[in-house]
Amino acid sequence: MKITIAKNAGFCFGVKRAIDTALESSQNKENPVYMLGDIVHNENVVEKIERTGIKKIKNLSPYQKGSLLIRAHGSAKKIVEKAATLGLKVIDATCPMVKEIHKIAIEMDAQGYKIIVIGDHKHDEVQGIVGQIPHKAIVLEDMADIKKKITKKIPKAAVVIQSTQNLEKVLQMKAALETYVADLQFFNTICSPTRLKQTEIKTLPQQNDCVIVIGSKTSANTKRLYQIAKSLNPNSHWVNSAAKLKKEWFTRVQSVGITAGASTPDETIQEIKSYIETNFS
Repeated sequence: MKITIAKNAGFCFGVKRAIDTALESSQNKENPVYMLGDIVHNENVVEKIERTGIKKIKNLSPYQKGSLLIRAHGSAKKIVEKAATLGLKVIDATCPMVKEIHKIAIEMDAQGYKIIVIGDHKHDEVQGIVGQIPHKAIVLEDMADIKKKITKKIPKAAVVIQSTQNLEKVLQMKAALETYVADLQFFNTICSPTRLKQTEIKTLPQQNDCVIVIGSKTSANTKRLYQIAKSLNPNSHWVNSAAKLKKEWFTRVQSVGITAGASTPDETIQEIKSYIETNFS
């Protein structure tokens, strides 16, 4: 059985940077480090970070002393400001590409443009983007949201995109938005690692009998990779560990393509590859 791992599978620059920042911050044991939620959307990575002593919290409190680690997805401005007010040192591990989206949203909002974010409404990155500006943004997840949330013509609006969105879907939404907005400024803020992964996943399913997409069920970018793979090859499957693999997926299979979301560690990819080789080839 031939097994091919996509060239851009696994950690992207922003995730690796955030994890390295977290590990470095945990070295000073006299200075407690807190993070609001998971540093990235991967259970194995989160467990590794928590083992270093970094504490995951739900809310900021005056009783916390030390540092607040801002995760790869970024955070709303008010959270950073509250941390500073409470005397917490802010360690910013926000992905630089996400920071660029923040900058665009802030600048366009200041120029009077209505900010439209194409992305998953509840996703941490999207909440961080809309939390940068004083005026209320419109978050659109899909085409149906456009008719539902934009009920009248908008004189001018600026569109930014959650960095891990599917480009084809976004371009369809852009075309629809042009009928609602007289002056539409469109910023393609899908990050380069996402574009590379999505380019690969358009060929991987067609070149292999079976496709395995590795990543957490909470990972938005992994979900999109799986959706694309499944649409091109029905024998595509989404797992987070070797234990989730099923023998019947590999019956009469001569080639397997493997890719992984941006928060998936290389050791998980290699573990799954080895398990397939040992048990199913």
